[in-house]
Amino acid sequence: RGKPEKEAVGLIVDLIGTGVASQESVPAAFAVLEVAEGDAWRAAVISANLGGDTDTIGAIAAGMAGACSGLSRLPQDRIAKLHGIDLAEVRALAADL
Repeated sequence: RGKPEKEAVGLIVDLIGTGVASQESVPAAFAVLEVAEGDAWRAAVISANLGGDTDTIGAIAAGMAGACSGLSRLPQDRIAKLHGIDLAEVRALAADL
């Protein structure tokens, strides 16, 4: 907490680790969530740039942030550029959850 993003990311990598083992990926995801200040998109971007098990860390961190803030908080211009995704289906699934 309270560190600049670049320094915080370095600490996540160096102190926690970003490997596939759950004792690294889960705490790393919580740390990313903190660095991203609960912003799902930022959490996904930070996770993607960590190295290691980026998909798992990103799924956990961005998933937690998204569950708290909702789809509307994501940058809609970037969401619109995604290919192979049916937003109506995503919204319906989110509503069901």
